[in-house]
Amino acid sequence: MKRAFITGTAGFIGFHLAEMLLQAGWQVAGFDGMTDYYDVSLKQRRHQMLRQHSDFSATEAMLEDTEALDRAVANFAPDVIIHLAAQAGVRYSLENPRAYVEANIVGTFNVMECARIAQVKHLLMASTSSVYGANTRMPFDERQKADTPLTIYAATKKAGESMGHSYAHIYGLPTTMFRFFTVYGPWGRPDMALFKFTKGILEGTPIDIYNHGDMWRDFTYVTDLVRGICGLIDAVPGAPGTAVDGDNLSLAAPFRVVNIGNSEKVRLMDFIEAIEDELGKKAVRNYMPMQTGDVPATWANADLLQRLTGYKPQTGFRDGIAQFVGWYRDYYQK
Repeated sequence: MKRAFITGTAGFIGFHLAEMLLQAGWQVAGFDGMTDYYDVSLKQRRHQMLRQHSDFSATEAMLEDTEALDRAVANFAPDVIIHLAAQAGVRYSLENPRAYVEANIVGTFNVMECARIAQVKHLLMASTSSVYGANTRMPFDERQKADTPLTIYAATKKAGESMGHSYAHIYGLPTTMFRFFTVYGPWGRPDMALFKFTKGILEGTPIDIYNHGDMWRDFTYVTDLVRGICGLIDAVPGAPGTAVDGDNLSLAAPFRVVNIGNSEKVRLMDFIEAIEDELGKKAVRNYMPMQTGDVPATWANADLLQRLTGYKPQTGFRDGIAQFVGWYRDYYQK
């Protein structure tokens, strides 16, 4: 039985990934700090559902707690580590940047140390499309430079990529970084746009629409995302015969970066109108200027993901919204 140690299993993406691996016959050990950045009861419910699987176990502690993290990894002896835990939220990084340095840089370093000591076969770590920052050539390609982050959140994620490359080089630790593009779906975070829009429309309260709606995003359904991650587990950088056309495999280390996106640029107003259609109710719209650190558009070139795994995200945003709204109404009895 394959063994995966996943950080952030009480989080949105970590929960879905753990569920998919458990259903595929993996043994999964989770690690989550249960921070109160958003409703902890939602995190507790996710872990409660995962604990229904006999092959799931979890440790609740912070990544900065090196003793707890070291002990959890050593006791489990994983084949792979998948690092998803982070201080999320682009806008919150404007208010509390220190939380991002502690979780996303110090915490990531601690995970890499555990991976080195455990000699895992593959370390996979989450990055973000936000590292493309001020880049304007789209769709974003992994071979583009990503040296102009616009928020501390993006900067800490880019730092994680740089640290990952150095560990891959020094210790021969096979490492894959994946860059997410606006993930959404059931069990999503309350601070994310789809959650806030759905809640606001149902309650009749105004929803904030930045840059007066002139925004484009590559909305990626969460199930598509975690399928991509699962496919990348066996695409170990540096293994013989693993290089593909368009690869960005490092010349100095068993290390690569992979976009995971839907490869479709969707206008924000079309996304909002799809939510309205699904709810059968119009939004009270509060148009606002662009927020500091935000970008007008994101759009992924996900060709490398498909070449490495044979998989391409394919859920249309209207189908994904319908799945989320169904979950939201059921969970909150709306």
